[in-house]
Amino acid sequence: MRGFTGVTVVDHPLVQHKLTRLRDVGTSTKTFRELVREIATLLCYEVTRDLVLTSREVTTPLETTMAPEIAGKKLVFASILRAGEGMLDGMLTLVPSARVAHIGLYRDPGTRAAVEYYLKTPDTLAERQVIVVDPMLATGGSARAAIERLKEEGARDIRFVCILAAPEGLDAVRGEHPDVPIWTAGIDRGLDDHGYIRPGLGDAGDRLYGTR
Repeated sequence: MRGFTGVTVVDHPLVQHKLTRLRDVGTSTKTFRELVREIATLLCYEVTRDLVLTSREVTTPLETTMAPEIAGKKLVFASILRAGEGMLDGMLTLVPSARVAHIGLYRDPGTRAAVEYYLKTPDTLAERQVIVVDPMLATGGSARAAIERLKEEGARDIRFVCILAAPEGLDAVRGEHPDVPIWTAGIDRGLDDHGYIRPGLGDAGDRLYGTR
């Protein structure tokens, strides 16, 4: 597998073990949801690894000391509907004070282009780090559209997190938005004629919500 500039594959054994269970067609809807949430939490550790810290004085039961805390305004997690919602809880478990944005997109079955139907973001995106979440990065259409809209709304520091990616999607997003780094649990072989990741894990939204 070739390397991708600006792409971090989180190869921690726990992440890889949970990804294998996600792939299994026999995994129940309940377990699938739990695994997506758990992987999202683990990925959140990695994507926030370089957050800027400052120090403040804190009084412990024994003495006063200087201790680190995250500097600046709170993060924004931007969920691409509907599958991104499956990752959101895992992210918020780790950073419960984060703001949340929602971007509603669906893929036109004929053109495969991303069509927007909903957008709601917090104010002052320009002052916050925005982490876009979506379980699958296939063609990259939804990710590119979401990132573009967030930039139009003022976001300047954007990162993208997915559970599984295809090379085609990585090339598309990095080609159009080279300033947006990507974190993923795995990069698969490629897309089939219908734009699905192979070997993949199926349609993440359908498996999260028990729909077809």
